[in-house]
Amino acid sequence: MESLAHIWHLGIKELRSLWHDKALLVFVLVAFTVMIYTAGSAGSMELHNAPVAVVDEDQTVLSGRVINALQEPWFLPPDIVDYHEVDGLLDNGSHTFALVIPEGFERDVRQGQPVALQLNIDATRMSQAFIGTTYIQRFASAEVAEFLKPGSSATDGLPIELITRISYNPNLDGTWFGGVMELVTQVTLISIILTGAALIREREHGTVEHLMVMPLRPFEIMAGKIWANGLVVLLAAGVSVTLVIQGWLQVPVAGSVALFLVGTLIHLFSTTAIGILIGTVARTMPQFGLLLILTILPLQLLSGGITPRESMPQMVQDLMLAAPTTHFVSMAQAILYRGAGLEVVWPQMLALLAIGTVFLSLALALFRRHLSV
Repeated sequence: MESLAHIWHLGIKELRSLWHDKALLVFVLVAFTVMIYTAGSAGSMELHNAPVAVVDEDQTVLSGRVINALQEPWFLPPDIVDYHEVDGLLDNGSHTFALVIPEGFERDVRQGQPVALQLNIDATRMSQAFIGTTYIQRFASAEVAEFLKPGSSATDGLPIELITRISYNPNLDGTWFGGVMELVTQVTLISIILTGAALIREREHGTVEHLMVMPLRPFEIMAGKIWANGLVVLLAAGVSVTLVIQGWLQVPVAGSVALFLVGTLIHLFSTTAIGILIGTVARTMPQFGLLLILTILPLQLLSGGITPRESMPQMVQDLMLAAPTTHFVSMAQAILYRGAGLEVVWPQMLALLAIGTVFLSLALALFRRHLSV
């Protein structure tokens, strides 16, 4: 009971220190509100208002139908230009696509002759370039099929019929993905920053020596920092899910917010220990910032929140199984997107507990050695 009392009072001290650090409080507030809202509202990866130019050398009904098929919200209204203007438009970056419809296009289609449309692409706009090419090809094929046989489609005559059913996100709205994944990133980032900065602040203010002469064990000092800063992040995450994601962004949450917060609490068990570990290694705040960059970038980029893990090399997939963010991203997507329950996400929670135990043991061993020096 005495040890629990020490941990409780040390945590209260951390909360008071954080309350008086107004700059850090504003940073936490902005991270869990403005940054998540910005990532959710502006982070859509689908094709939207892509600028396209068209060279219509045929000027027939069919070429007009192909041009009219390039509609909003995928494309801006097409600009009709001459062929000699194409290179200048792409060089200036004013248009991403330049479609050239050759002379005799409709005639050759009617006669069953092979026809090719030339599509020039500014591939420096990578996301629009890859997605837009597929859209233009699909729209042109659909218009040709409808022109030759009204009521038909580009897939008519194939030996199979493709029926697409989209689960969980029927409108393929990318904003649903951006906000939640930004929340996952901020939970990891802020929890590491708060615990690491708390330890650095103790060293810079000279209060570590005060703690060393008190009847406190290293575990109690570390546990006080972990529960206090973890509580701040957990409360901020709960408010962010309710107010920002469900309220402002109007993202439907399929699963239990309470279960997600339980998983977040387990994840914080790992990330706060990582913060203590980095804060113990770093001697100053600039050093802590540099080590934080080396830590957070792999955790963010290779966890599956930005790029699917299946597209990564197998060695990277295996190595990232030791990172807590890999399991946290998988668990968050399962709960918030697909409505998964505890019977589905318990392996991720168990993995987070195991990883957290390892990081906590390493942080405690290093912290004890640091206090004994």
